[in-house]
Amino acid sequence: MDPQLAQDQARLAQLLDSAVAEAKRFLAGLDTHPAGATPPPAQPPAPLPATGLGAQAALATFQQRYAPWLSGSAGPRYFGFVTGGVTPAGLLGDWLTSTYDQNALGSSESIAPQIELDTLHLLRELFGLPEAYSGSFVTGATMANFVGLALGRQWLGQQQGIDVAQAGLAALGTVRIFSGTPHASVYKALSMLGLGRASLTELPCLPGREAINVAALEQALQNQAGQPCLVVANAGTVNTVDFDDLAAIAALKQRYPFWLHVDAAFGGFAACSPTYRPLLHGLALADTITIDAHKWLNVPYDAAMQFTRHPTLQAQVFQNNAVYLGQAPAAANFVNLTPENSRRLRALPAWFTLMAYGRAGYAEIVERHCRLAQWLGAQIAAASAFELLAPVRLNGICFTLATRPGPATLQHYLEQLQAGGAIFLTPTHYQGLPALRLSITNWRTTQQDANIAWHALQHAASQLPAG
Repeated sequence: MDPQLAQDQARLAQLLDSAVAEAKRFLAGLDTHPAGATPPPAQPPAPLPATGLGAQAALATFQQRYAPWLSGSAGPRYFGFVTGGVTPAGLLGDWLTSTYDQNALGSSESIAPQIELDTLHLLRELFGLPEAYSGSFVTGATMANFVGLALGRQWLGQQQGIDVAQAGLAALGTVRIFSGTPHASVYKALSMLGLGRASLTELPCLPGREAINVAALEQALQNQAGQPCLVVANAGTVNTVDFDDLAAIAALKQRYPFWLHVDAAFGGFAACSPTYRPLLHGLALADTITIDAHKWLNVPYDAAMQFTRHPTLQAQVFQNNAVYLGQAPAAANFVNLTPENSRRLRALPAWFTLMAYGRAGYAEIVERHCRLAQWLGAQIAAASAFELLAPVRLNGICFTLATRPGPATLQHYLEQLQAGGAIFLTPTHYQGLPALRLSITNWRTTQQDANIAWHALQHAASQLPAG
Protein backbone atom coordinates (compact mmCIF):
# COMPACT_ATOMS: atom_id res chain seq x y z
CA MET A 1 0.00 0.00 0.00
CA ASP A 2 1.18 3.52 -0.75
CA PRO A 3 2.90 4.87 2.40
CA GLN A 4 0.76 8.02 2.60
CA LEU A 5 -2.42 5.99 2.09
CA ALA A 6 -1.39 3.56 4.80
CA GLN A 7 -0.55 6.41 7.15
CA ASP A 8 -3.92 8.08 6.52
CA GLN A 9 -5.70 4.81 7.14
CA ALA A 10 -3.93 4.48 10.48
CA ARG A 11 -4.82 8.09 11.40
CA LEU A 12 -8.37 8.12 10.05
CA ALA A 13 -9.94 9.10 13.38
CA GLN A 14 -7.65 12.13 13.69
CA LEU A 15 -8.32 13.11 10.07
CA LEU A 16 -12.06 13.01 10.67
CA ASP A 17 -11.54 15.19 13.74
CA SER A 18 -9.69 17.66 11.49
CA ALA A 19 -12.62 17.72 9.10
CA VAL A 20 -15.02 18.32 12.00
CA ALA A 21 -12.81 21.16 13.23
CA GLU A 22 -12.81 22.80 9.79
CA ALA A 23 -16.58 22.40 9.51
CA LYS A 24 -17.09 23.93 12.95
CA ARG A 25 -14.82 26.85 12.04
CA PHE A 26 -16.74 27.57 8.84
CA LEU A 27 -20.21 27.18 10.31
CA ALA A 28 -19.37 29.28 13.35
CA GLY A 29 -18.30 32.13 11.10
CA LEU A 30 -21.26 32.10 8.70
CA ASP A 31 -22.77 35.27 10.19
CA THR A 32 -19.63 37.26 9.35
CA HIS A 33 -18.41 35.34 6.30
CA PRO A 34 -19.13 37.27 3.06
CA ALA A 35 -22.35 36.07 1.49
CA GLY A 36 -20.62 36.31 -1.87
CA ALA A 37 -16.83 36.11 -1.86
CA THR A 38 -14.80 37.56 -4.73
CA PRO A 39 -11.81 35.28 -5.29
CA PRO A 40 -8.35 36.67 -6.04
CA PRO A 41 -6.96 36.51 -9.58
CA ALA A 42 -6.58 32.91 -10.68
CA GLN A 43 -3.23 31.35 -9.91
CA PRO A 44 -1.60 28.56 -11.91
CA PRO A 45 -2.85 25.22 -10.58
CA ALA A 46 -0.55 23.31 -8.30
CA PRO A 47 1.16 20.39 -10.04
CA LEU A 48 0.17 16.85 -9.19
CA PRO A 49 2.65 15.79 -6.49
CA ALA A 50 4.92 12.90 -7.40
CA THR A 51 4.67 11.76 -3.80
CA GLY A 52 1.37 12.48 -2.11
CA LEU A 53 1.09 15.09 0.64
CA GLY A 54 -1.20 13.01 2.80
CA ALA A 55 -4.69 14.04 3.82
CA GLN A 56 -3.68 16.38 6.66
CA ALA A 57 -1.31 18.39 4.45
CA ALA A 58 -3.90 18.39 1.66
CA LEU A 59 -6.41 19.90 4.09
CA ALA A 60 -3.92 22.58 5.12
CA THR A 61 -3.26 23.42 1.47
CA PHE A 62 -7.00 23.65 0.80
CA GLN A 63 -7.52 25.94 3.78
CA GLN A 64 -4.80 28.28 2.58
CA ARG A 65 -5.57 28.23 -1.17
CA TYR A 66 -9.35 27.98 -1.41
CA ALA A 67 -11.31 28.12 1.84
CA PRO A 68 -11.24 31.90 2.44
CA TRP A 69 -12.93 32.57 -0.91
CA LEU A 70 -15.79 30.10 -0.75
CA SER A 71 -19.14 31.87 -0.72
CA GLY A 72 -21.41 32.06 2.26
CA SER A 73 -24.15 30.26 0.34
CA ALA A 74 -24.78 28.05 3.37
CA GLY A 75 -25.57 31.15 5.43
CA PRO A 76 -28.70 33.15 6.21
CA ARG A 77 -28.17 36.11 3.85
CA TYR A 78 -27.35 34.37 0.59
CA PHE A 79 -30.44 35.44 -1.35
CA GLY A 80 -29.23 34.65 -4.87
CA PHE A 81 -30.87 32.08 -7.15
CA VAL A 82 -33.13 29.94 -4.91
CA THR A 83 -30.60 28.45 -2.52
CA GLY A 84 -31.36 26.62 0.68
CA GLY A 85 -28.85 25.80 3.37
CA VAL A 86 -28.25 22.53 5.17
CA THR A 87 -30.20 21.78 8.34
CA PRO A 88 -28.22 20.16 11.16
CA ALA A 89 -29.98 16.85 10.53
CA GLY A 90 -29.40 17.16 6.78
CA LEU A 91 -25.69 17.69 7.39
CA LEU A 92 -25.58 14.64 9.64
CA GLY A 93 -27.28 12.56 6.97
CA ASP A 94 -24.95 13.83 4.26
CA TRP A 95 -21.81 13.00 6.22
CA LEU A 96 -23.15 9.51 6.82
CA THR A 97 -24.03 9.18 3.13
CA SER A 98 -20.34 9.55 2.28
CA THR A 99 -19.35 7.26 5.13
CA TYR A 100 -21.64 4.42 4.09
CA ASP A 101 -20.90 5.12 0.39
CA GLN A 102 -23.86 3.16 -0.96
CA ASN A 103 -24.58 2.93 -4.68
CA ALA A 104 -28.36 3.35 -4.53
CA LEU A 105 -29.05 1.70 -7.87
CA GLY A 106 -31.46 -0.89 -6.51
CA SER A 107 -29.47 -4.08 -6.11
CA SER A 108 -30.46 -6.52 -3.39
CA GLU A 109 -27.32 -6.44 -1.23
CA SER A 110 -28.28 -3.20 0.57
CA ILE A 111 -31.30 -1.58 2.18
CA ALA A 112 -30.34 1.70 0.46
CA PRO A 113 -33.19 1.50 -2.14
CA GLN A 114 -35.71 1.04 0.67
CA ILE A 115 -34.37 4.17 2.36
CA GLU A 116 -35.10 6.07 -0.83
CA LEU A 117 -38.60 4.61 -1.11
CA ASP A 118 -39.32 5.46 2.54
CA THR A 119 -38.05 9.02 2.02
CA LEU A 120 -40.24 9.45 -1.05
CA HIS A 121 -43.19 8.30 1.05
CA LEU A 122 -42.41 11.04 3.59
CA LEU A 123 -42.17 13.60 0.81
CA ARG A 124 -45.50 12.56 -0.70
CA GLU A 125 -47.04 13.16 2.72
CA LEU A 126 -45.34 16.55 2.98
CA PHE A 127 -46.58 17.65 -0.45
CA GLY A 128 -50.02 16.06 -0.17
CA LEU A 129 -49.49 13.74 -3.13
CA PRO A 130 -51.39 10.44 -3.31
CA GLU A 131 -49.56 7.13 -3.09
CA ALA A 132 -50.23 6.63 -6.81
CA TYR A 133 -47.19 8.84 -7.46
CA SER A 134 -43.91 6.99 -7.67
CA GLY A 135 -40.67 8.91 -7.64
CA SER A 136 -36.92 8.96 -7.43
CA PHE A 137 -34.09 11.25 -6.40
CA VAL A 138 -32.06 12.96 -9.12
CA THR A 139 -29.37 15.62 -9.08
CA GLY A 140 -31.49 18.75 -9.42
CA ALA A 141 -34.51 20.39 -11.01
CA THR A 142 -32.90 20.27 -14.45
CA MET A 143 -32.66 16.48 -14.31
CA ALA A 144 -36.11 16.19 -12.74
CA ASN A 145 -37.53 18.21 -15.64
CA PHE A 146 -35.54 16.01 -18.01
CA VAL A 147 -37.13 12.87 -16.55
CA GLY A 148 -40.63 14.31 -16.61
CA LEU A 149 -40.34 15.48 -20.21
CA ALA A 150 -38.73 12.17 -21.23
CA LEU A 151 -41.82 10.40 -19.92
CA GLY A 152 -43.97 12.89 -21.80
CA ARG A 153 -42.03 12.13 -24.97
CA GLN A 154 -42.66 8.40 -24.45
CA TRP A 155 -46.37 9.09 -23.90
CA LEU A 156 -46.57 11.07 -27.14
CA GLY A 157 -45.16 8.08 -28.98
CA GLN A 158 -47.60 5.76 -27.24
CA GLN A 159 -50.49 7.83 -28.62
CA GLN A 160 -49.23 6.96 -32.10
CA GLY A 161 -48.38 3.36 -31.38
CA ILE A 162 -44.64 4.16 -31.28
CA ASP A 163 -42.16 3.12 -28.62
CA VAL A 164 -39.84 6.14 -28.79
CA ALA A 165 -37.37 4.56 -26.37
CA GLN A 166 -36.98 1.68 -28.80
CA ALA A 167 -37.54 3.28 -32.21
CA GLY A 168 -35.91 6.63 -31.57
CA LEU A 169 -37.02 10.22 -31.87
CA ALA A 170 -37.14 10.20 -35.68
CA ALA A 171 -40.24 7.99 -35.56
CA LEU A 172 -42.15 10.55 -33.52
CA GLY A 173 -42.39 13.49 -35.89
CA THR A 174 -43.07 17.07 -34.85
CA VAL A 175 -43.69 17.71 -31.17
CA ARG A 176 -45.41 20.78 -29.75
CA ILE A 177 -44.87 21.98 -26.19
CA PHE A 178 -46.70 24.89 -24.55
CA SER A 179 -45.85 26.90 -21.45
CA GLY A 180 -46.27 30.37 -20.01
CA THR A 181 -43.02 31.19 -18.23
CA PRO A 182 -40.78 28.13 -18.56
CA HIS A 183 -37.60 27.94 -16.52
CA ALA A 184 -34.35 27.83 -18.48
CA SER A 185 -33.82 24.24 -17.32
CA VAL A 186 -36.89 23.20 -19.34
CA TYR A 187 -35.24 24.45 -22.52
CA LYS A 188 -32.04 22.66 -21.55
CA ALA A 189 -33.94 19.42 -20.98
CA LEU A 190 -35.67 19.73 -24.35
CA SER A 191 -32.30 20.17 -25.99
CA MET A 192 -30.90 17.08 -24.29
CA LEU A 193 -34.00 15.05 -25.19
CA GLY A 194 -33.67 15.85 -28.87
CA LEU A 195 -37.02 17.64 -28.91
CA GLY A 196 -35.25 20.96 -29.37
CA ARG A 197 -35.68 24.32 -27.72
CA ALA A 198 -37.75 25.54 -30.68
CA SER A 199 -40.43 22.93 -29.97
CA LEU A 200 -41.63 25.04 -27.02
CA THR A 201 -44.09 27.86 -27.64
CA GLU A 202 -44.40 30.47 -24.89
CA LEU A 203 -48.03 31.47 -24.61
CA PRO A 204 -49.38 34.76 -23.23
CA CYS A 205 -49.57 35.19 -19.48
CA LEU A 206 -52.20 37.03 -17.48
CA PRO A 207 -51.70 40.81 -17.43
CA GLY A 208 -48.83 41.77 -15.11
CA ARG A 209 -48.32 38.13 -14.20
CA GLU A 210 -46.03 35.20 -15.01
CA ALA A 211 -49.00 32.80 -14.84
CA ILE A 212 -50.23 31.40 -18.13
CA ASN A 213 -53.48 32.69 -19.59
CA VAL A 214 -55.53 29.49 -19.53
CA ALA A 215 -57.78 30.78 -22.32
CA ALA A 216 -54.70 31.21 -24.54
CA LEU A 217 -53.61 27.69 -23.65
CA GLU A 218 -57.02 26.29 -24.57
CA GLN A 219 -56.87 28.09 -27.91
CA ALA A 220 -53.45 26.57 -28.59
CA LEU A 221 -54.79 23.12 -27.69
CA GLN A 222 -57.77 23.62 -30.00
CA ASN A 223 -55.35 24.52 -32.79
CA GLN A 224 -53.68 21.14 -32.31
CA ALA A 225 -56.79 19.58 -33.84
CA GLY A 226 -56.56 16.52 -31.63
CA GLN A 227 -52.81 16.05 -31.93
CA PRO A 228 -51.27 15.18 -28.55
CA CYS A 229 -48.77 17.62 -27.08
CA LEU A 230 -46.95 18.52 -23.87
CA VAL A 231 -47.81 21.31 -21.44
CA VAL A 232 -45.31 22.60 -18.87
CA ALA A 233 -47.00 24.41 -15.99
CA ASN A 234 -45.31 26.38 -13.22
CA ALA A 235 -45.79 26.20 -9.48
CA GLY A 236 -43.51 29.08 -8.48
CA THR A 237 -41.72 31.00 -11.22
CA VAL A 238 -38.15 31.98 -10.48
CA ASN A 239 -38.62 35.75 -10.85
CA THR A 240 -41.87 36.46 -9.03
CA VAL A 241 -42.90 33.07 -7.57
CA ASP A 242 -46.09 33.09 -9.62
CA PHE A 243 -48.31 30.02 -9.94
CA ASP A 244 -50.25 28.78 -12.91
CA ASP A 245 -53.86 27.75 -12.25
CA LEU A 246 -53.02 24.05 -12.11
CA ALA A 247 -56.59 22.89 -11.56
CA ALA A 248 -57.88 24.85 -14.57
CA ILE A 249 -55.05 23.52 -16.75
CA ALA A 250 -55.64 19.94 -15.60
CA ALA A 251 -59.37 20.30 -16.34
CA LEU A 252 -58.49 20.88 -20.00
CA LYS A 253 -57.24 17.28 -20.15
CA GLN A 254 -60.88 16.20 -20.27
CA ARG A 255 -61.19 17.80 -23.72
CA TYR A 256 -57.69 17.79 -25.18
CA PRO A 257 -54.92 15.17 -25.25
CA PHE A 258 -51.80 16.48 -23.53
CA TRP A 259 -49.21 15.48 -20.98
CA LEU A 260 -49.07 17.81 -17.98
CA HIS A 261 -45.67 18.36 -16.42
CA VAL A 262 -45.52 20.73 -13.43
CA ASP A 263 -42.26 22.45 -12.54
CA ALA A 264 -42.68 22.98 -8.80
CA ALA A 265 -38.95 23.18 -8.06
CA PHE A 266 -39.41 25.25 -4.90
CA GLY A 267 -43.05 26.33 -5.09
CA GLY A 268 -44.06 22.78 -4.23
CA PHE A 269 -43.12 23.55 -0.64
CA ALA A 270 -46.12 25.89 -0.44
CA ALA A 271 -47.92 22.65 0.45
CA CYS A 272 -46.24 22.78 3.86
CA SER A 273 -48.31 25.79 4.90
CA PRO A 274 -52.12 25.89 5.21
CA THR A 275 -51.91 29.54 4.16
CA TYR A 276 -50.15 28.90 0.86
CA ARG A 277 -51.29 25.34 0.07
CA PRO A 278 -54.22 26.54 -2.10
CA LEU A 279 -51.67 27.81 -4.65
CA LEU A 280 -51.02 24.14 -5.50
CA HIS A 281 -54.65 23.13 -6.04
CA GLY A 282 -54.57 20.66 -8.92
CA LEU A 283 -50.96 19.56 -8.46
CA ALA A 284 -52.06 15.95 -7.85
CA LEU A 285 -53.56 15.87 -11.35
CA ALA A 286 -50.18 16.30 -13.06
CA ASP A 287 -48.56 13.47 -14.99
CA THR A 288 -45.08 14.40 -13.78
CA ILE A 289 -43.77 16.81 -11.15
CA THR A 290 -40.39 18.39 -10.41
CA ILE A 291 -39.52 19.42 -6.84
CA ASP A 292 -36.04 20.44 -5.69
CA ALA A 293 -34.52 19.32 -2.40
CA HIS A 294 -31.48 21.60 -2.16
CA LYS A 295 -33.83 24.55 -2.15
CA TRP A 296 -36.53 24.71 0.53
CA LEU A 297 -35.93 21.23 1.95
CA ASN A 298 -32.49 22.58 2.92
CA VAL A 299 -30.38 19.52 2.20
CA PRO A 300 -26.94 19.65 0.54
CA TYR A 301 -26.34 19.91 -3.17
CA ASP A 302 -27.19 18.03 -5.22
CA ALA A 303 -30.69 16.63 -4.71
CA ALA A 304 -34.12 16.86 -6.28
CA MET A 305 -37.13 14.62 -6.74
CA GLN A 306 -39.25 13.67 -9.72
CA PHE A 307 -42.72 12.22 -9.26
CA THR A 308 -45.00 10.54 -11.77
CA ARG A 309 -48.27 8.65 -12.05
CA HIS A 310 -46.83 6.62 -14.94
CA PRO A 311 -44.08 4.29 -13.64
CA THR A 312 -44.51 1.90 -16.59
CA LEU A 313 -43.54 4.64 -19.03
CA GLN A 314 -40.60 5.54 -16.81
CA ALA A 315 -39.34 1.95 -16.93
CA GLN A 316 -39.68 1.93 -20.73
CA VAL A 317 -37.50 5.02 -21.03
CA PHE A 318 -34.79 4.20 -18.48
CA GLN A 319 -34.69 0.41 -18.58
CA ASN A 320 -31.11 -0.86 -18.35
CA ASN A 321 -30.32 -4.03 -20.27
CA ALA A 322 -27.16 -5.09 -18.43
CA VAL A 323 -27.82 -8.50 -16.87
CA TYR A 324 -25.47 -7.86 -13.97
CA LEU A 325 -27.52 -4.83 -12.92
CA GLY A 326 -30.81 -6.72 -12.77
CA GLN A 327 -33.74 -6.64 -15.15
CA ALA A 328 -36.90 -6.22 -13.13
CA PRO A 329 -38.33 -2.67 -13.31
CA ALA A 330 -39.49 -2.87 -9.69
CA ALA A 331 -40.17 0.25 -7.65
CA ALA A 332 -36.86 -0.14 -5.81
CA ASN A 333 -34.75 -0.90 -8.88
CA PHE A 334 -33.73 2.66 -9.61
CA VAL A 335 -31.17 1.64 -12.22
CA ASN A 336 -34.19 1.03 -14.46
CA LEU A 337 -36.01 4.22 -13.48
CA THR A 338 -33.45 7.06 -13.57
CA PRO A 339 -30.87 8.48 -15.99
CA GLU A 340 -27.93 7.34 -13.86
CA ASN A 341 -26.80 3.82 -13.13
CA SER A 342 -24.46 4.74 -10.29
CA ARG A 343 -26.37 6.86 -7.78
CA ARG A 344 -25.29 8.47 -4.52
CA LEU A 345 -27.73 7.77 -1.66
CA ARG A 346 -28.87 11.38 -1.74
CA ALA A 347 -32.17 10.38 -0.14
CA LEU A 348 -30.47 9.91 3.24
CA PRO A 349 -29.99 13.62 4.15
CA ALA A 350 -33.62 14.19 3.17
CA TRP A 351 -34.76 11.31 5.39
CA PHE A 352 -32.78 12.70 8.34
CA THR A 353 -34.13 16.23 8.04
CA LEU A 354 -37.73 15.12 7.46
CA MET A 355 -37.64 12.82 10.47
CA ALA A 356 -35.86 15.40 12.61
CA TYR A 357 -38.20 18.36 11.98
CA GLY A 358 -41.37 16.85 10.55
CA ARG A 359 -44.36 18.60 9.07
CA ALA A 360 -44.46 21.31 11.75
CA GLY A 361 -40.78 22.16 11.29
CA TYR A 362 -41.11 22.69 7.56
CA ALA A 363 -44.35 24.63 7.95
CA GLU A 364 -42.50 26.99 10.30
CA ILE A 365 -39.59 27.43 7.88
CA VAL A 366 -41.88 28.18 4.91
CA GLU A 367 -44.15 30.56 6.81
CA ARG A 368 -41.23 32.40 8.44
CA HIS A 369 -39.55 32.92 5.07
CA CYS A 370 -42.77 34.14 3.49
CA ARG A 371 -43.34 36.52 6.41
CA LEU A 372 -39.81 37.91 6.04
CA ALA A 373 -40.23 38.31 2.28
CA GLN A 374 -43.49 40.19 2.83
CA TRP A 375 -41.77 42.50 5.33
CA LEU A 376 -38.78 43.19 3.13
CA GLY A 377 -41.00 43.64 0.08
CA ALA A 378 -43.03 46.22 1.98
CA GLN A 379 -39.86 48.18 2.86
CA ILE A 380 -38.80 48.15 -0.79
CA ALA A 381 -42.25 49.23 -2.01
CA ALA A 382 -42.35 52.16 0.43
CA ALA A 383 -38.84 53.43 -0.30
CA SER A 384 -38.21 56.17 -2.85
CA ALA A 385 -35.00 54.49 -4.03
CA PHE A 386 -36.65 51.29 -5.22
CA GLU A 387 -39.55 49.95 -7.22
CA LEU A 388 -41.23 46.65 -6.39
CA LEU A 389 -42.04 45.05 -9.73
CA ALA A 390 -44.44 42.32 -8.61
CA PRO A 391 -46.42 41.38 -5.52
CA VAL A 392 -44.58 39.23 -2.99
CA ARG A 393 -46.46 35.95 -3.29
CA LEU A 394 -44.24 33.55 -1.37
CA ASN A 395 -40.51 33.83 -0.58
CA GLY A 396 -39.20 35.83 -3.54
CA ILE A 397 -38.94 39.56 -4.27
CA CYS A 398 -38.46 41.09 -7.71
CA PHE A 399 -37.51 44.78 -7.76
CA THR A 400 -35.35 47.44 -9.35
CA LEU A 401 -34.09 50.92 -8.64
CA ALA A 402 -36.75 53.59 -8.85
CA THR A 403 -34.96 55.23 -11.78
CA ARG A 404 -35.37 51.99 -13.79
CA PRO A 405 -31.71 52.09 -14.83
CA GLY A 406 -30.14 50.26 -17.72
CA PRO A 407 -28.19 47.04 -17.24
CA ALA A 408 -24.85 48.77 -16.64
CA THR A 409 -26.10 50.97 -13.79
CA LEU A 410 -28.00 48.11 -12.20
CA GLN A 411 -24.91 45.92 -12.44
CA HIS A 412 -22.88 48.66 -10.76
CA TYR A 413 -25.43 48.78 -7.95
CA LEU A 414 -25.26 45.01 -7.61
CA GLU A 415 -21.47 45.13 -7.43
CA GLN A 416 -21.66 47.80 -4.71
CA LEU A 417 -24.09 45.62 -2.82
CA GLN A 418 -21.99 42.46 -3.13
CA ALA A 419 -18.81 44.27 -2.13
CA GLY A 420 -20.24 44.88 1.31
CA GLY A 421 -20.48 41.13 1.81
CA ALA A 422 -23.64 41.31 3.94
CA ILE A 423 -25.98 39.85 1.32
CA PHE A 424 -25.84 38.23 -2.10
CA LEU A 425 -28.46 38.78 -4.84
CA THR A 426 -28.71 37.80 -8.48
CA PRO A 427 -29.89 39.89 -11.46
CA THR A 428 -32.73 39.10 -13.82
CA HIS A 429 -34.99 40.61 -16.46
CA TYR A 430 -38.67 41.05 -15.78
CA GLN A 431 -41.09 42.19 -18.48
CA GLY A 432 -38.23 43.75 -20.39
CA LEU A 433 -36.71 45.54 -17.41
CA PRO A 434 -33.30 44.84 -15.87
CA ALA A 435 -34.13 43.83 -12.32
CA LEU A 436 -32.94 42.18 -9.15
CA ARG A 437 -34.39 39.17 -7.40
CA LEU A 438 -34.10 38.13 -3.78
CA SER A 439 -35.08 34.66 -2.55
CA ILE A 440 -35.33 33.75 1.15
CA THR A 441 -34.82 29.99 1.33
CA ASN A 442 -32.23 29.26 4.03
CA TRP A 443 -33.49 27.75 7.29
CA ARG A 444 -31.20 30.06 9.30
CA THR A 445 -32.69 33.34 8.03
CA THR A 446 -34.42 35.44 10.69
CA GLN A 447 -35.81 38.95 11.07
CA GLN A 448 -32.36 40.14 12.10
CA ASP A 449 -31.03 38.98 8.73
CA ALA A 450 -33.88 40.76 6.96
CA ASN A 451 -32.98 43.93 8.85
CA ILE A 452 -29.34 43.61 7.80
CA ALA A 453 -30.43 43.01 4.19
CA TRP A 454 -32.62 46.12 4.17
CA HIS A 455 -29.80 48.25 5.57
CA ALA A 456 -27.40 46.88 2.90
CA LEU A 457 -29.86 47.59 0.09
CA GLN A 458 -30.30 51.18 1.24
CA HIS A 459 -26.60 51.79 1.80
CA ALA A 460 -25.64 50.54 -1.67
CA ALA A 461 -28.31 52.75 -3.24
CA SER A 462 -26.95 55.79 -1.36
CA GLN A 463 -23.52 55.20 -2.93
CA LEU A 464 -24.77 55.56 -6.50
CA PRO A 465 -24.06 58.84 -8.33
CA ALA A 466 -26.98 61.26 -8.23
CA GLY A 467 -29.14 61.08 -11.31
